[in-house]
Amino acid sequence: MAATLLMPKATAIWLIDNTALTFDQVADFCSLHILEIQSIADGDVAGGVRGVNPINNGQLTKEEIAKAEADENYRMKLLESKVKLATKKRKGPRYTPISRRNERPGAIKWLVRSHPELKDAAIIRLVGTTKTTIEAVREGTHWNSANLSMLDPVTLGLCTQIDLDMEVKKAAGTNPDSEDNQRSTKLLSAQDALAKAHDGIEAPASIDNLDDAKKLASEEEIDADSVFANLTSLKKD
Repeated sequence: MAATLLMPKATAIWLIDNTALTFDQVADFCSLHILEIQSIADGDVAGGVRGVNPINNGQLTKEEIAKAEADENYRMKLLESKVKLATKKRKGPRYTPISRRNERPGAIKWLVRSHPELKDAAIIRLVGTTKTTIEAVREGTHWNSANLSMLDPVTLGLCTQIDLDMEVKKAAGTNPDSEDNQRSTKLLSAQDALAKAHDGIEAPASIDNLDDAKKLASEEEIDADSVFANLTSLKKD
């Protein structure tokens, strides 16, 4: 990312007062119009602004100024900052336009009814509200509760569909009672395992463990043999 001059007007004031640079050189370095530099020099613009030394800021060197003073056609170059500032992540609730703030209780009601798995923190991130307001809407104690209607926060522009889907997915993943988690963590019972293993031999609901299942399977086999034996004897008769 290209370096950016800090406080260009204050820097221009210092360069005008402390160097022999031309207005064109100062204007080029500070990214200001030459007429604005002329007005600053005349005191018509930025009269109450205090000059800032770009050398102390690490954005210019004495050698660079001396080189520019010796050649009016030379254009000074801004030094790259050696300190890399991390991008600050947004914390807290997102900003909600004033025109949409009155519609937030309706959006909260929609979220509470449509996605009860969402925690208060997730609703706060989506619509930029407070925990007190969420509790009031959920419990029906909001001052305008009788007139509240459910409003989709995505349609209102309070959040995006992607943000909503991410929060819902996150809430479903952390909720042990959710249908997806029950499906993924459910183990086969002995009855189900036996039914799968014997293709059509269905165990009664009273089976509680694997030993009972094995016992039942052996009994089923014995009964089947006796049935075939009886059929054979009938055929001979």
